[in-house]
Amino acid sequence: MAVGNTPYNQQQRSLAELILAVAGESVTVMKKNAPEQALKLKRQDEWGLYLEFLKVMFNLTDRLSAFHIPIKDQPEFMNGLEDAVTTQLKTVLEPAFGSGVDQSEIMVTIGGAVAESRELYERYRFSITEDSKAKNDMFDAFGGRVAEALGMSGHPQITSAATICATAVVPAIAAILQGEAPPATAGISAQPVSGVAGSAVAASTASKGQTGNEIKLISVMSTVTGEEVETRWGLHPRFRQDLTRDEAQQLTKLMNRVAKILGERYASVAFSDEWTSWHKAGHA
Repeated sequence: MAVGNTPYNQQQRSLAELILAVAGESVTVMKKNAPEQALKLKRQDEWGLYLEFLKVMFNLTDRLSAFHIPIKDQPEFMNGLEDAVTTQLKTVLEPAFGSGVDQSEIMVTIGGAVAESRELYERYRFSITEDSKAKNDMFDAFGGRVAEALGMSGHPQITSAATICATAVVPAIAAILQGEAPPATAGISAQPVSGVAGSAVAASTASKGQTGNEIKLISVMSTVTGEEVETRWGLHPRFRQDLTRDEAQQLTKLMNRVAKILGERYASVAFSDEWTSWHKAGHA
């Protein structure tokens, strides 16, 4: 897939970063609104939720672009946005899955999401800048799909939360299309995000060059003393205070497992002949 140089490249990249980040944050909001159900979600379930938000944001962007992109350029603009999201998503997934991420598979996934977005939402005829029954009906349908994907079909709190997440991103999309920076309130949640969605948020934030604003919430350290390796982990004090008891217990269980895996890996490397210089201390 090749992305050519067009007058809209920067807008498309910015929109791709925004869409991926907000989709990830929105998945976290859904899980926060249904903590018991969130524990039952598998990775593919979270991915399904993530794609539901991508679909509605493609539709919202398409509607908003009509006010800022010449009609003759709109098809090319949306195709370019699809390519930008595919490229950005590959970049996002590489830290977790390595450089062997299959871009053709990502392209098919995003292409399928865009096609389904059109099938689901284009039949609702309304102007995105005005309130109308058709507009409310579309967001209700979207909220219902999110609730169903979460395994809580028809749950009013989930459908309402999903609608809020989707409508909150509209000003940010409009700002980018106008050539401005998205509003500071574009984010939906400041909570940590896990899985694919979390990768999207982290990568999108990093790609905006916000160096110096990062806060290390969790750290893992391995040290070697003689022939013994000690691996320990710690939390940022404020982060620890923000966690509920159940969240703290879940995180402790997970991080103990992470520390064990990383510690064993570090030990196998630290005591190898090739890496004897690692014997003093190092980050797992």
